[in-house]
Amino acid sequence: MSDRFSPELVQSLVAAIAARAGVRQPDAAILAEALVDADVHGTSTHGVSRVNIYMRRIQKGLIEPRAKLVIERRRGGTLAVDAGNGLGQVQAVRTLEKLIPKAKKYGVAAATIRNSQHFGALSFYCNQAAAQDMVLFAMTSCEPAMSPEGGCQAFFGTNPIAASFPTGKGFPVKIDLATSIVARGNIIAAQKRGQPIPPGWALTADGEPTTDAAAALAGTVLTMAGHKGYALTLMVEIFSSVLSGAAVGPAIGSMYKHLDRKQDVGHFFCLFDIAAFMDPAEFKRRLDRAIDGIKSCRKRPGVTEILVPGERSHQKAQENLAQGIPLDEATRNELKTLCEELGVEFTL
Repeated sequence: MSDRFSPELVQSLVAAIAARAGVRQPDAAILAEALVDADVHGTSTHGVSRVNIYMRRIQKGLIEPRAKLVIERRRGGTLAVDAGNGLGQVQAVRTLEKLIPKAKKYGVAAATIRNSQHFGALSFYCNQAAAQDMVLFAMTSCEPAMSPEGGCQAFFGTNPIAASFPTGKGFPVKIDLATSIVARGNIIAAQKRGQPIPPGWALTADGEPTTDAAAALAGTVLTMAGHKGYALTLMVEIFSSVLSGAAVGPAIGSMYKHLDRKQDVGHFFCLFDIAAFMDPAEFKRRLDRAIDGIKSCRKRPGVTEILVPGERSHQKAQENLAQGIPLDEATRNELKTLCEELGVEFTL
């Protein structure tokens, strides 16, 4: 059962937990904002439900809570960054902060990030860029969950890719998708609820189709669009892991399974300053006209409105900001236990 809570209240509690676990106050605030933002936009699989595993990995010395971002190479508008095995959300925001002035100077700036962790929803960073009339093209490798086309052994992560584009509509066009047929977090959520998953999502460890969430997690998630999804997955792996110097494929540590080694996840950011290509106001006008054209297309039977990517999550955000974000009982209990262990007042 889920109850709703003020996003500000939850964010404050998460920040307090992280700070007591050893994270610097400003970094704890970044982590809390990123996690609550995911819940606000309806992506609870990447939200506050992840607090417990992050804190447990900090306690086991598998995440460095006070890691410093180290720039290993720089040339013009490019950076090669070592995240220092720090919190992924924190190091990603710090990297984006360094890319923004470079993109304003050169028009385009890019960074590879290695030695990082799972860093939540990519759209959090992409939306921050869009708010500054920029476009962030982002991708990340992940712990193994998906086999190459024709295989049944987990090699790739679900390897998402994302970008957000500013509009005059009150929300950005947001593309944020896993290259798997479904984000693995949805299968984890189904397992927690004791529910089956739809056919066509995953294979067992022996390569057989399954609707059992536990068997799917022990096996592999399927790529989206067959061989095309496989190709996109490989592209993300090359940009995020091969180019950055991060771990590749099965060498990436599992956040939940491998409580004896770091993850060494890799990310890739490419940031565009719209003003380098055209006036941002003109860009928004052109995109708004495109959106109007999309929405005016003839609708299929039973369809009342054509939505553009990012619109549904914007509507969900408006609802959750007004009514509070839902947190299930398991997540609330995990937060309460962390508070008891760390001496933080449980305020939910």
